[in-house]
Amino acid sequence: MKLTKYLSVGAALTLLPTFALAQDAAPSFDEIGPYIMTTLLFLVGGFLVFWMAAGFAMLEAGLVRSKNVAMQLTKNIALFSIAAIMYWLVGFNLMYPGDFNGYFALNFVPTVLEPVGLSASDAALDYASVASDFFFQLMFVAATASIVSGALAERIKLWPFLIFVVILTGLMYPISGSWQWGGGWLSELGFSDFAGSTIVHSVGGWAALAGALILGPRLGKYKDGKTVPMPGSNLALATLGTFILWLGWFGFNGGSQLAAGTVGDITDVGRIFANTNMAASAGAVTALILTQILYKKVDLTMVLNGALAGLVSITAEPLAPSLFGALLTGAVGGVIVVFTVPMLDKFKIDDVVGAIPVHLFAGIWGTLAVAFYTGNWGAQITGIIAYGVFTFVISLVVWTILKGVMGIRVTEEAEINGLDMAELGMEAYPDFSKG
Repeated sequence: MKLTKYLSVGAALTLLPTFALAQDAAPSFDEIGPYIMTTLLFLVGGFLVFWMAAGFAMLEAGLVRSKNVAMQLTKNIALFSIAAIMYWLVGFNLMYPGDFNGYFALNFVPTVLEPVGLSASDAALDYASVASDFFFQLMFVAATASIVSGALAERIKLWPFLIFVVILTGLMYPISGSWQWGGGWLSELGFSDFAGSTIVHSVGGWAALAGALILGPRLGKYKDGKTVPMPGSNLALATLGTFILWLGWFGFNGGSQLAAGTVGDITDVGRIFANTNMAASAGAVTALILTQILYKKVDLTMVLNGALAGLVSITAEPLAPSLFGALLTGAVGGVIVVFTVPMLDKFKIDDVVGAIPVHLFAGIWGTLAVAFYTGNWGAQITGIIAYGVFTFVISLVVWTILKGVMGIRVTEEAEINGLDMAELGMEAYPDFSKG
């Protein structure tokens, strides 16, 4: 009996490989690893960039006067939510249409995700999940709209601003984004913008500049040829917002590697993190030193914007530079902020939070700096001009139409009393006097 039992067990064991071969072999990690790791990169990068929405909200809330804080917070949560809906509805497939003429795709269809419980055999293992890609790319369009919010603070009506956000996030940003990231004409030309110094940041800056010109400055900002300081309500909040943005930028730039399935890819992500951090640090220190030299005292708001300008500057190419190269790139961003903030005031262009110097001017610099590594100056200049003309002209038209149809500026009385009460009927700091 024992011998028969052992023989039966032995026979069963010899048949196991046959049974295994009869079933579909499970995919190896070499096959599914890149898909899994890149999808994870998009998800982690995406929620880091989402955290930037909080950074923008805190930065703007700290740099506006206390009577307008609730309005800024309302705009920021509303614009993010609108961006999410518009990018699902039309934006994502306009920006990544597949084969198209390189300029504009008539692809007005909502984004569709993979089915629940997708198997490895049904997944497109050469990239990442559609859901993670959509989620990651969505965060960038929301950042673009946040740039406009800060520049036009303290005098714009809520609903005209949100209508502009619908157009910016649903149409303008996706169409121009397709020129490069969607494989359009600028991509074919050789234009390079790794994570969006121009595609994201300068687009937001151009839209903000057009809005500021149509809207005009705040009451009392420019008087008798001089600029009247209007200090923000909470510099602690503005500093917190800057650190949150700095944190989110690691996802912004690191996730834009768009791959994490090899030793080379994940090492490059680490290099991007280090360069991003160096550029921000250099921008902050440069602004720190320059304001001490120029004004005899350090200006915290300039230092905060110097860090952000360093981040914007390195965004177009955070991978190629050495740490010293990243330092130089970020330092120039800090210089740009210190000198362009007062320049805008000379032209009576009122930018409450310094968004135009940080995102537009530093974005242009960062995009130009790419040519030090690619040598393709013509493509970089062409891309900067193309995004500038398209965004600025369309924004001017939209702002002008909104102004004529429904008005975009609050009344003088509302601006003096504060937009919190005039537009919302509530205050962020009800226990404190208006500032």
